[in-house]
Amino acid sequence: MPTILSHPAIPIAVGFAFGSKVIKKPLLIAGIVASVLPDLDVIAFRFGIPYSAEFGHRGFSHSLFFAAVMAVFGALLFKRFSQPYTTSLWFLFVSMASHGLLDTFTTGGKGIELLWPFSQHRFFSPFQVIRVSPLSLSRFFSSNGLAVLTSELQWVWLPSFCLALLFVILRFTSRHSISGK
Repeated sequence: MPTILSHPAIPIAVGFAFGSKVIKKPLLIAGIVASVLPDLDVIAFRFGIPYSAEFGHRGFSHSLFFAAVMAVFGALLFKRFSQPYTTSLWFLFVSMASHGLLDTFTTGGKGIELLWPFSQHRFFSPFQVIRVSPLSLSRFFSSNGLAVLTSELQWVWLPSFCLALLFVILRFTSRHSISGK
């Protein structure tokens, strides 16, 4: 899996791309939290639930269905804070769904149950380019951990912010071409 440091790259980049008028700060923070939330499933190990089980690591909590359900509840909450429901819904869905999708690009693990509850098949991307993060802190603070962070910079942060910058440029140029300035 990408580290807890890199899953937030997607909501941060989307927030940057659309700007603070569309993705307000509280929603951005919720999106960051949503992007790391699926990895709370590691507590399953403490209860003896195997990695490859439906409720194990990279199981139901990494699915698109789970992301959609959580986005619906999150969007209802943010509607109370004057954030448009549709904006909140899509932003929270993309933020949480990006977690499972990014995990499919990693070089390790047993795949992701993206289509749970409809299928328990575990998926990997055809391109596994992100080095998988070690699950223990001691192994993370090693040369392997540095290699993981370098991989995440290359395959998560850089592409995310290049796309975000492209959106900002398009937003800026379309605003100025419409106003005639």
